[in-house]
Amino acid sequence: MSTTKSTSHPGRPRAFCPDQALDRALQVFWQKGYEGASLSDLTTAMGINRPSLYATFGDKKTLFRKALDRYEQGPGGYVPEALNQPTARAVVEALLRGAAKVQTASCNPGGCLFVHGALSTGTESEALRQELIARRGAGENTIRERLERAQTEGDLPASVNPADLARFVVTVIHGMAVQAASGATLADLERVIDLAMGAWPA
Repeated sequence: MSTTKSTSHPGRPRAFCPDQALDRALQVFWQKGYEGASLSDLTTAMGINRPSLYATFGDKKTLFRKALDRYEQGPGGYVPEALNQPTARAVVEALLRGAAKVQTASCNPGGCLFVHGALSTGTESEALRQELIARRGAGENTIRERLERAQTEGDLPASVNPADLARFVVTVIHGMAVQAASGATLADLERVIDLAMGAWPA
């Protein structure tokens, strides 16, 4: 199957795999951010021309949003599994270690798309920056809700504020993303995680 061109003729199959093309776009956005990724960067990596990109994925902003969804389902897939761990401590440790593995995997650009994807954006991209803020906030709320459940079940001390603990967890994850983007290794981040878990409330 060719990945270099496609056709828009009715009834003919696409000459590229949209899922593979989206995965490649995700890698470009992850490495360069939204504004740093040019249309030429994207089409070259995806193996398609601009008309095919627009016809299949919409404009660049729509493609970026699709890449964010892909990131949640793919590299971010460790999150649902972590949230299903039996104890609050196990949940948090699984979140931290899962994030560190994704952020430092040799097959991925360093860091986190949700952290770096739209850090530097002009006014025309403000909506995307706000969307990333909202998505990160939703993730923090999900962790808080899981910790609140743990507290209700007696697994987390009543003296602990679940919202504060959730914010601590995401702060560590985002900080590790910055470190990973700067070249920190998995071993480096694992030492950070060990320190963070050492502060677990008794």
